[in-house]
Order: sequence, then structure tokens, then C-alpha cells
Amino acid sequence: MKILVINAGSSSLKYQLIDMANESVLAKGLVERIGIEGSNLVHKYGKEKYEVVKPLQNHVEAIELVLEALTDKQHGVISSMDEISAVGHRVVHGGEKFAGSVAITDEVMEALRENSNLAPLHNPANIMGIEACKKVMPNTPMVGVFDTAFHQTMPPKAFLYGLPLDYYKRLKIRKYGFHGTSHRYVSQRAIEMLGKPAEQTKIVTCHLGNGSSITAVDGGKSVDTTMGLTPLDGVLMGTRSGSIDPAIIEFIMKSEGKTIDEVMKVLNKESGLIGLSEKSSDMRDVRMTANQGDEKCETTLEVWAYGIRKYIGAFAAAMGGLDAIVFTAGIGENDWEARARVVKGLEFLGVKLDAEANKNVKDEGIVSTADSKVKIMVISTNEELAIARDTLALTSK
Repeated sequence: MKILVINAGSSSLKYQLIDMANESVLAKGLVERIGIEGSNLVHKYGKEKYEVVKPLQNHVEAIELVLEALTDKQHGVISSMDEISAVGHRVVHGGEKFAGSVAITDEVMEALRENSNLAPLHNPANIMGIEACKKVMPNTPMVGVFDTAFHQTMPPKAFLYGLPLDYYKRLKIRKYGFHGTSHRYVSQRAIEMLGKPAEQTKIVTCHLGNGSSITAVDGGKSVDTTMGLTPLDGVLMGTRSGSIDPAIIEFIMKSEGKTIDEVMKVLNKESGLIGLSEKSSDMRDVRMTANQGDEKCETTLEVWAYGIRKYIGAFAAAMGGLDAIVFTAGIGENDWEARARVVKGLEFLGVKLDAEANKNVKDEGIVSTADSKVKIMVISTNEELAIARDTLALTSK
């Protein structure tokens, strides 16, 4: 059974075709600049790669180009689109309606539209991707996999804000959390590596990339996470501020004469690593400059690691214990210096880093010492495979 995984953005579309017989990636690619001059597709299969540059007015044309690439006689990996058994779609925001992945129906599409106000930058694009696939592949089953779904197990004490309750009842303002597909995937793998029953495990998963979030996973379920109503909350990120005093927004507006949209642009696009370092939103650039003696970049790295370390401690307290800390995503998987910075100071919890293992780990491994009470793990996330597995489970019943 072959499953096509789609992650649609407002002007881009990522895809993977996965053979579920052995969970191998047959092909993957990226369509960029949809509806913009210079539209192009980069299609990879095996060790080969080929590119197509052609005008694409909308997501329907982008999907058609993807299917052409997949079935191309020279560069394709299937003979016809009939070989695609189902399509799994990444959807950023499922609101409170979806606590798991679902087969896409007209009712589900309506619910997604209703949730668009909660994720105005993401959900409309996800919906466009689904509608484009339905138009091009009307008889192929579709499944929606939600970034927020894993966090729907959070209790009210974790997801409610200290606002008048009426805002939650009327506007559904609450903590939702994101990166749920990634946190679910790596926490399940961590449970396997611990070799304990899921219900006996307490894990903190750290998804650290340009966007970052930390999640407390107690007994295999998300009980708290750092992102909130939106992906702006929580730890310092590449260009996002993370948690700040809400009154700062009013202060900047009055002091600088900025509109609310201008201030939100600062918080989303001009803050985080790039805002503090005044150099770059890329961790590698910030560290390189810090190693050259730049104090602003060194302070930025300290602020970044301190915030994550603080959440690990808080979540250990919230769960009443800790069995493992998991690092995943771009920085978490690939940056040994960043991991070392984060766990330095957690020795009181029984966390002991194996410096050599931490430097040499590839893809997956335990990087704590043998006598560390808390395991430190590096696990490569695979959101596409998680989406494909859910799609297979829902369409093969």
C-alpha cells in the first residue's frame, strides 16, 4: 500500500510517497512559489533529483505537477496514480474537535474552516491542499492528521488561561499546543527504548528547530506543552519571542506608535535568536559568532538554553518525576553543543550527560551515562511516517 503525504503551505507544498509494506520513502519533493512568479518543483527519488520550473496558479496545478512527477516514465516511481491508496494531510489546527486523526469528510472540512481563525496562517493553506487533492484524486481516501491532536489529553489545569472563562466558552481561547505529531512519534519511540510499560513512563520531549516546543508526556499522553493558543508561546525560537509579559505589546505600541499588526510581526518574525543576537535566526550562525567572542550571541545562547532547561524542570515537577529527556528536530537531533548547554545544571534531577556519546550520536541513541537516573535520548522525528501510519490505520479498516 502506497500513501502520499501532503504538507501544504500558503505558497508551497511538501510531499512524500511512502511504501507502507516496508515504510520506505519512494520519492519526496517540494513545490515552491505557488501563485507567484518562478514556481518550481524539486523531485527526489533514490539518489536522483530533477527540477521543473513552470507557472503554477494554484494548489490544484501544484498537485497535478506532483502526480506527473511521481508517474513520469523517466523520473517517476509508480506507473499510475491508481497505485496511491490514500493521501494523508498535515493539518496544523484541529481545535478541540479532533483528539486524533480522522478520515476527511464534508463535515470534517467544515470543522477545519471553523478552526481557521485559530490558525489563520496555516489552516487555510492546509484546506487548499486537501481541496486540490480531492479535485485531482476524487476517488482516493483522504486523512487529516492534526498538529494539535496529541495535546488534547491535557487537563483543564494545564490548558486554561487565567482569563474570564467566557473567553474560553465563546472564543475557545485556551492552550492547544503544536508539533503534536512529532512529540507523539518520538515519545512512543522513547517508551520503546526505556523498555517500560507506557503508563509507568514520564518523559519530556524537546522539539528544537526554527520553531521549538517542549512537551510533558506522562504515561504516553501529553499533559502539558509550551506552545499555547498559537505557536508563538513558549521557549525562544529562531524568529519568535516565546513567552513574554503581555503588557509589553501595549508598551511598544504606545512608545513606538506601532499598530497591533506591526508589533505581532516583531514578535513572530524579528525576535528570538535573530532579535537578541542581532545576527541570525540560525543556531549555527549564532554559535559560530559567539565562539568568535561576540557577547550578544553568547548571551542569546544562554537565554535559549536557560528557557528550555527551566521548562524541563517545571514539567518534571508537574509529572512528579522524570525518566527521559528526548531531543528531536533540526537543532535537537544535530547540535551536540546545544544539547549539552540545555542539560547542564540538571544534575540535581539525576541527569548525567555522556559527552562522547553526545558528540557522536547519529539519528538515534542514548547520550546519558550508564548510571544516569534520567536517560537523555536523541531521536530523529519522522512526522511524515507518523502521518502515513495514521492514514494506513484509518483507510485499511
